[in-house]
Amino acid sequence: MAMRFGRLDLNLLVALDALLTERSVSLAADKLCLSQSATSSALGRLREYFGDELLVVKGRHMILTARAEELIEPVRAVLEQIRATITVAPPFDPATAERQIRIMASDYSTQVLLADTIAEIAHEAPGFRFEVQPMHDTPIDALERGYIDLLLTIDYAISTDHPSQILFEEDYVVLGWEGNPAMHQPMTRELYFELGHVTARFGKARVAAFEDWFMRRQKQQRRVEVVAPSFLSIGGLVMNSNRIATVHRRMAEVFVRSLPLVMREMPFSFPRIREAIQWHLSNNNDAGLRWVVEKLGAMAQRTGAGGNVVPIGTIPREDSERERIEYAYRMNNKSL
Repeated sequence: MAMRFGRLDLNLLVALDALLTERSVSLAADKLCLSQSATSSALGRLREYFGDELLVVKGRHMILTARAEELIEPVRAVLEQIRATITVAPPFDPATAERQIRIMASDYSTQVLLADTIAEIAHEAPGFRFEVQPMHDTPIDALERGYIDLLLTIDYAISTDHPSQILFEEDYVVLGWEGNPAMHQPMTRELYFELGHVTARFGKARVAAFEDWFMRRQKQQRRVEVVAPSFLSIGGLVMNSNRIATVHRRMAEVFVRSLPLVMREMPFSFPRIREAIQWHLSNNNDAGLRWVVEKLGAMAQRTGAGGNVVPIGTIPREDSERERIEYAYRMNNKSL
């Protein structure tokens, strides 16, 4: 039975919020888990109620009318107030809870932290299901549109508008094939820049991994000979070659255990990264999500990836150099 306020079916507010956010009937239908015809019908009723087209076709896209633009914030505010004041969440019990958690994470993060955490959670919360999505060009947009529940990435790339927690710090090493003559001696700066390199880039926009972005900003440029589609593919691409790669230490340790590869310390100062987990502000009181975040933090500490967990929602700034790097990274990736 529809709940009405005046002549407005309040169930349509959720559909209106999705339509205003997605600016597409098909995308809104996916978000609402409705058919396109049902979503088109909802749009028709909304147009009738507001006496406005709300969304109109322009070229190959749909755009919002002026009235629709005015409705974005009020509709979102009303729905958030309803969620906060009317919706009462039942007590959270991992043993009986059933839900799906969608996490966006790189294959590096999945390999060194997420996989072990998910395996542990399976014993305590057998009703939890996980969907791990690969990193793409606009991770913050995915979080804000509700496509993912958690974003696992470096702290330079998270949003300042939503809560987050640092999970661990990481440094970099040089990775190479054990048959590479250059790996039979300590790595020097001269040798590093003399050799060819393998790096990873992601998404349609080929977003650079942090180490690649940082090295591009240096006065002395290295020679990138192979661009990999993922961190996990780097090991195979340096095999049987004289190329090297600059890799997260924990990722390098995984490679060295299973492949004929060796690692050497970086021959010059290189900034450490911090891996962080982020969730949408509207989910700050979601006990299930917060429990998963706690499990990630606990696993990071136990596996030696931790010791740097900080209070939820706070990101410490160690020094001006780190702030300078963060500012440059964010300016270079304005979609973050």
